[in-house]
Amino acid sequence: MSDPDCASRSTVTLSVLAVLAILAIAGFMALGIWQVERRAWKLDLIARVDQRSHAAPDAAPGPAAWLAVSRSDDEYRRVRATGSFLPGKDVLVQAVSDLGAGSWVLTPFRTDAGFTVLVNRGFISPDERKANAFAAPVSPVTITGLLRISEPKGGFLRSNDPAAGRWFSRDVAEIAESQKLGAVAPYFIDADKSLDAAGQPHGGLTVVSFPNNHAVYALTWFGLALMLAAGALYVGRDEWRIRKKSPSRV
Repeated sequence: MSDPDCASRSTVTLSVLAVLAILAIAGFMALGIWQVERRAWKLDLIARVDQRSHAAPDAAPGPAAWLAVSRSDDEYRRVRATGSFLPGKDVLVQAVSDLGAGSWVLTPFRTDAGFTVLVNRGFISPDERKANAFAAPVSPVTITGLLRISEPKGGFLRSNDPAAGRWFSRDVAEIAESQKLGAVAPYFIDADKSLDAAGQPHGGLTVVSFPNNHAVYALTWFGLALMLAAGALYVGRDEWRIRKKSPSRV
């Protein structure tokens, strides 16, 4: 009488299992290789951004260069502009910074080069907002900071509400329209601490950080591929042992 626990699997079943295992292992390996490639890309991005953010500031791009401004080539570049803030045009955008919850103060800045760019002058707390302690400097100034790309479509899972003065993202086009600024640069400038003074927002709080967990993800996918391969080898060895003791099934 044969032992049902020692019965070999049919050839069809084994073939299907083998194909599924090969496809799954190949898929896991492909995902692991993709994460390795993503890690290389991320490390290159971090190196390039670090170089940009610590370089000597360039002149803020004017209208002739606006079409060429891109996230990949320009974000976090240090830039410089001289001009004057436009009074009474501040927009307060909900923010969370190292100083806690509060608002970014974005103010349009008319440069000596003849174009307007939004400047994130820095962070204010709810108490500073209530006290209106963030009036822009009246005299011409030179600002330095990091070029940032517009943030359309709201933030914090909420859409901007210009009519109610509720802002959740630094959407350059939407802010320009609400403040009737006309043509403005398609980016904004995160000001550094050069404007810091009593009664001014706290600048220089931009966090330049990119999550880089690709090595962990790659190891996870490669680990799954290895575990599945080990399981397939175990099943194959067990099947070979059983077939040595009993006739194969089809």
